[in-house]
Amino acid sequence: MMKEKLKIDIISDVVCPWCTVGYKRLEKAIEELGVQDKIEIEWQPFELNPNMPIEGQDLNEHLAEKYGSSEEQLEASKNMLVEAGEDLGFTFDYFEEMRIVNTFEAHVLLEYAKKFGKQTELKMRLTTAYFSEGKNVSKREVLKEALLEVGLDAVEALKQLDIEEKRKEVSDSQNYWKSLGVNSVPTVVFNRRSAVTGAQPISVFKQVLQEQLKNS
Repeated sequence: MMKEKLKIDIISDVVCPWCTVGYKRLEKAIEELGVQDKIEIEWQPFELNPNMPIEGQDLNEHLAEKYGSSEEQLEASKNMLVEAGEDLGFTFDYFEEMRIVNTFEAHVLLEYAKKFGKQTELKMRLTTAYFSEGKNVSKREVLKEALLEVGLDAVEALKQLDIEEKRKEVSDSQNYWKSLGVNSVPTVVFNRRSAVTGAQPISVFKQVLQEQLKNS
């Protein structure tokens, strides 16, 4: 009898840098254990800034307002991310005019991509567009480009953005995870039973995966 796959839900946002680091570390842990075929990953929506207006906001200004960070703290945090990314083969390219943007429509498209088994691919494409290429992932032409790059029907996918029911699904999903107490991302949930928060080290993810696979 074939064992069920270990279901991993990753609650995250497209513009969340530590979510990218966390996923890349999880991915490395899965590879190092050689358990790719025993895992099924699903991405769940979480907007860090649900009320972000369409024009976005200067990133430094936003972080200073939200977390009370000084310029020194912002610099240190960015340097830490750049280094963490380098270790994992991911480029964080912070630039002067970088803006934080609204990600709701990106989440609608990630939900759409799930049906075609392209969710992780689209997620990483959008994250790379934002962090490595300086693109605004709230713009539909940027979203369209990402859809095409992962081989999805962009016309069909973009239609989802104007369907009220599809938008409601994403809102409902966000509310569901919040109601379970998810208030920071990344949150990585195993078989809807236990969870790990934050961009944990690869060794921690390996340990958790081994335990979960033993019990699943």
